[in-house]
Order: sequence, then C-alpha cells, then structure tokens
Amino acid sequence: MQWWQLSLMGVACTIGTGYFLGTGVGISIGGPAIIPAFIIAAIGTFVVFDVLARMTATDPKEGSFCVYAAEAFGRWAGFSSGWVYLSSELLIMGSQMAALSLFTRLWFPGVPIWIFAAVYGVLGIGVILIGTKGFERAEHLFAVLKLAAIVAFLLIAISALIGWFGDGKYAPKWPVPIFPTGLRGAWSCLIYAFYSFGGIEIMGLMALRLKNAKDAPKAGRLMIGLLAFLYMASLLLALSLTPWHAISANESPFVFSLKGYGIAFVPHLFNAVFIIAGFSTMIASLFAVTTILVTLAKNKNAPPLFAKLSKNKKKTPYCAIGVTTFALFGSILLALLMPDKIYEYITTAAGLMLLYNWMFILVTSNKLLTQTVWGRIKCWTGISLVLLAVIGTLFHHKSRPGFFISLSFLALIFCVTWIMNRKWKKDKPDRMNPQERTRS
Repeated sequence: MQWWQLSLMGVACTIGTGYFLGTGVGISIGGPAIIPAFIIAAIGTFVVFDVLARMTATDPKEGSFCVYAAEAFGRWAGFSSGWVYLSSELLIMGSQMAALSLFTRLWFPGVPIWIFAAVYGVLGIGVILIGTKGFERAEHLFAVLKLAAIVAFLLIAISALIGWFGDGKYAPKWPVPIFPTGLRGAWSCLIYAFYSFGGIEIMGLMALRLKNAKDAPKAGRLMIGLLAFLYMASLLLALSLTPWHAISANESPFVFSLKGYGIAFVPHLFNAVFIIAGFSTMIASLFAVTTILVTLAKNKNAPPLFAKLSKNKKKTPYCAIGVTTFALFGSILLALLMPDKIYEYITTAAGLMLLYNWMFILVTSNKLLTQTVWGRIKCWTGISLVLLAVIGTLFHHKSRPGFFISLSFLALIFCVTWIMNRKWKKDKPDRMNPQERTRS
C-alpha cells in the first residue's frame, strides 16, 4: 500500500468509541483539562509510533513489536509482549461488541442485546476471512466516514455557536476554565486521552505491506497530526456549547452539546457514526489478535497449529481465526453477563496493558535503534508521558480498580513467562527459537 493508505488505516483503527464516548468520562473527571491532556497524549503517541515506524523501516518483520522485543531482550520479551497485547485486545473486543449492541438498540429497542452482538461478531469474522486486502478496503472506507462525521460535527457546532440554530439549552461560553478540578483531576483524565489514540500498534503490523517501508514515519506524522487537530477542535467546540459539569460520563459529549438546538437528526446521525466506529475498531482488534497469534505460533510461543495457512492464494490462518472467533464470542458473553462496573474495570485494565506495551516498544527501540542524543531524549520523554497516564489512574475511583486488575494480568503473564523461560533453557539448542540460538 501507499503511505497515505497506511495513514487512512491508522485513522480507521484509532477513531472509535474510546473517543466518541470515552471522552465523556474524561470530561466528568477533569473537565476542560481534557484538551491539554490530548496535547500530551498526541506527543506521547507520536513518539511511540515514530520509533515503531523507524524499526519497521530499518528491518521490516512480520509480527512487528513483539518480534523486535525478542530481538532486543530475548525470547521471553517477545513472548510476554505478544501475550500482553493479545490479552488486552481480547478483553477490549468484548466491550466494543457490548457498546455496538447498545447503540443499535436505539433503533430496535425490543431486540435482545445478544442478537446484535452475535450479528456483529459474524460480520467481523466475515471481513477477516475475506483477507488482508478486504480488511484494508473496509478500514479505508470506515476511515473516510469517521473523518466526515467529525468534520460534520465541527460544522454543526460552529453553526450553533454563531446562532444559526437559535438558542440552545445552555448559552455558549468562552473562554472555558482549563483546570476546574485542579491538577489532580487533569492528571486522572490523561488516561482517557491516551485511549483515544489506541490502535497505532496495528499500523505497525500493517506497515510491512508498504511499498516503501521508509514511508512509515511519514504516514504516522500525517495521521497523528490530523487526529490531534480534529480531536481538540471538536472537544473545544463541545465544551463551548455546554458546561463541562453537565456532561454525563455515559453519554457522548458531542451529542449532548447539541441537545436543545432542535436538530432532530443529530442523535441518529451520531448513533450511526458510533456503530461504524465501534465496528471498525472491532475488526481491527480481530485482525491484530489473529496476526499476533500467528506470529507467536511461528516463533514457537504458541501452539504451532495456529501458524498453519490455507493452501489457496489468500493464505488464510483458519486455525488462528477459529481461536479468535471462539475468544470473541466468549468475550461477548462476558461483556453481556458481567455487571457494568466490573466489566468497565476490566476494559480499563486492558487499555492500561496497551500502554504497558507502548512502554515496551519505546524501551525496545532504545536497544535496537542507533539513537542520537535528541532521539534518546524523545524516547524517554515518551516513556515518561505514558507512565504519567498510567500513574494518573490511581487518583480516581473510576480508574483505580482497573490499574490493580492490569497488574494482576501482568503478574499472571510474568509467572507463565518465568515458567516457560526455565523450560526453554532446558531445551536443546536445536529446539530453541532461531533468534535465541543466534544470540547464544
């Protein structure tokens, strides 16, 4: 693919319910401080993707960050990085499916949620089975639709701000207070800004398909810069149209800000956008889980059966897709049966695990890349910003449980990695991973 197609892919994999809905939680915690939080998150995200893209440009490899981790620190690092990422994506898929089902019930309130979840699950697996090209085309289309939705909100919000739709429920206010809940509230909402940029890892997995791998950094710069501008502009308009303390954590700030202006189509328009965004990020997660599972199997970090490809031209990993399908419907069941708050904690933990993987990517780049002094400063700045977001979850009751759940997952993966590492050391050299044999 061309570099601009990878940028579109990044937009599709990144803009999701985390931005359209998750920012409401961030606003309820930190108020307008969510705007400077997005600036910090954009800087951190750019640094992470920049080093990942440079590693890809230097040495393009299937499996991206988990393979680079193994090269930098050994087989244990590739194993743990891959399973941390896979676990987080599996957990996130369930919440995406539950959200999709709830959105659809706005139009079909009498239909049980599990029916919608099953339908979206089947459609998502269908897209993955079409193959990588089908996945790319679908995500490019979704990217255009999501960008169009944000631009539509900007135009509608500006029209409301200058009075074209009459008076709304609240009088527009400018300027907005930046830190109404203090620095502690601003720190706590930082994690929700980072959530809105989650998905750049999939760009790393897809960068292997670039016609020129050296174009990967350029694709990331365009994508992250565009998203940062649109994110902050739309949030600034939403917070200008309605007081931050009136925005509910369970409702999109963009829909809520336009209430009272008599624009009847807005809830339905954005409900359709939420469904598109959720479905897009869901199939991106399906693709990522399948790709990482195949990579783990090829490196003997998962059962070899999952690395088997079909004999047709598509080379489809049916066994890996089968496991992903089973896990998807298990995740759906978990999301629909567990109490809302408990599952919210688990999905928060999954998001934190993604950030742990980002820190691993940054540390890996310090080992593999030839860094200038400025490059090392950028890298450690990125690590500090991501760590800042992680620590911020300790200061609010909505995110604190997710932090400890994420540590539990890390502890479990650490224990399994430790056991496997002892086993690998006992293996004969001819049975070792090729990367390990080279290092030894």
